[in-house]
Amino acid sequence: MLELYQFELSQYSEKVRLILDYKGLEYRKIEVTPGVGQVELFRLTGQRQVPVLKDGSRYIADSTEIAKYLDRQYPERPLIPQDSQQRGLCLLMEEWADESIGIKSRKALFYAISQDQNFRRALLPTTTPDLLKTLVQGVPSDLLKFLGFGVGYTPDVVTSAIADLKQDLEALTLLLADRPYLLGDEPSLADLAVAGLSLLLKFPDGPYISIPETLRGKGVPGLADNPLYEPFFSWRDRIYAQFRKPLTDFATTGSPSAPTSIQID
Repeated sequence: MLELYQFELSQYSEKVRLILDYKGLEYRKIEVTPGVGQVELFRLTGQRQVPVLKDGSRYIADSTEIAKYLDRQYPERPLIPQDSQQRGLCLLMEEWADESIGIKSRKALFYAISQDQNFRRALLPTTTPDLLKTLVQGVPSDLLKFLGFGVGYTPDVVTSAIADLKQDLEALTLLLADRPYLLGDEPSLADLAVAGLSLLLKFPDGPYISIPETLRGKGVPGLADNPLYEPFFSWRDRIYAQFRKPLTDFATTGSPSAPTSIQID
């Protein structure tokens, strides 16, 4: 079985999960522990970042390379069109989504958690002890903003990212106004990339990722709740309903399952 080394709330991991589900491929999620797990992943693959896909003895890093590999090795339900113009548009849009929505959504989410203590607490893994959740919830917003300076997330950078995302969402809403998918009548890698990478802007309504049920359908204020972008998020939810598999034990337990965490060997 394919194995996906991931972070559950990584939008690039979600992009790959959506691609795997679209292709109907069975896989096991393996949550990489930040720090020590990344060191072990680097020892195996030369890559500290997730996602990394393992197929047999082969490791494939980077979400775009994983998509291309899956299209070569598992050609059923192709991701990239054969028509030269459609192929070019697909690859161009996928790269744009990686570099724009993928990167800027992290900055937008940082803004959201710095403003909302409950949102910040709810994003912690379900296995986090209550005491630590309480401590994290109580971190002052001013301190979070100060910490943001350390990773380059200054107020100006965050404001600029949110402004760019508003333009991105407006453009996507316009593109999808009279077509079911970004390139026309058939889904492609462009759709799956845009849908998956928008994870941090607004979490899907359904039980697709391991987060508290109260967070489903929630996201970055001014983006997730803006009626101007509602058509885009409705389209994104339709993509999920069509192609993304719900977490397998949700129906029986009433709560989403967590990915498997194992020691990488």
